[in-house]
Amino acid sequence: MEQTERIGKGLQELETWVLPAIEGAGDPEALEQIRVRVLGRKGQLTEILRGLSAFPPEMRREVGQQANALKAHIEAKLQERQQGLRVALHEGLAVRDAIDITLPGRPVRRGSLHPLTATLYEIVEIFQHLGFSVAEGPEVELDYYNFEALNIPKDHPARDMQDTFYVTDEVLLRTHTSPVQIRVMEAQTPPVRIVAPGRVYRRDADPTHSPMFHQVEGLLVDYGVSFADLKGTLQAFVDQFFGAGTRLRYRPSFFPFTEPSAEVDIACVMCKGTGCRVCKGSGFLEILGSGMVDPEVFRMVGYDPEITGFAFGMGVERIAMLRYGIDDIRLFFENDLRFLQQFPSL
Repeated sequence: MEQTERIGKGLQELETWVLPAIEGAGDPEALEQIRVRVLGRKGQLTEILRGLSAFPPEMRREVGQQANALKAHIEAKLQERQQGLRVALHEGLAVRDAIDITLPGRPVRRGSLHPLTATLYEIVEIFQHLGFSVAEGPEVELDYYNFEALNIPKDHPARDMQDTFYVTDEVLLRTHTSPVQIRVMEAQTPPVRIVAPGRVYRRDADPTHSPMFHQVEGLLVDYGVSFADLKGTLQAFVDQFFGAGTRLRYRPSFFPFTEPSAEVDIACVMCKGTGCRVCKGSGFLEILGSGMVDPEVFRMVGYDPEITGFAFGMGVERIAMLRYGIDDIRLFFENDLRFLQQFPSL
């Protein structure tokens, strides 16, 4: 009888402290500590229930009923308090994350075109207005289209100027967009009037050269095309892009796929041709290479030997650097917002 009274008193003391403790638990972690202390494997109530096996049957029934009733009551209180804490947490989050409609709105930051993208688009658009269509081709190219069909056979010294990245002996990353011209001429009879924009690759890296850069090349093929047509086309482009009246200068040069060939300069955009640090005192800046298509190239694509045409090619990075006064090509590819945000109107 004394044992029953002693256990009953222990159950009352347990109920006296555990129920207020449950109500006062401020977070799920504190509530879990109470549950473990009372109902865990070594909890106070668990120890009492485990010790009932040593009691006589009539005492075991009476004490067991009291202990199980208390256990059920504690479990119900734990679940109730857990639900209350969950509701309070959600309400707190709702208050924290609530939108104050009286606050001024946050403006959406508008994106803008990268200066290279904007420059490329403008170049292509000008030539489209001149009647050229846009043609594209693969960046991973065959040696035949990148070199041989352009009158640059294997072991030709001109290949040293366009050292590139090879996948195999016959597959490489294109060094210019000229392969697009060959592919178009193979698939189309004259007249041909195209520009070929795109990425190209060369093993070259310094403040004015990048292993990957962008080009826009042009090709016009028809009967009776002359160097005068080339000069007129390039003058129309320069007037549109750099401003009307921009002076051009042609310097004899060599390209395996054009003959005659010429480097084309424009009057320095910084000093207007008077001479400055940018143009090294010459008053002119190089912008592209050009020339009349070599008859050997026409022979490779099966064109009539009486056909004529001109071709030209320009680096988009070079054009953009001249327009915006940028002296390091690497700035275009570093993705520094302090640099890119200087061109918000593009």
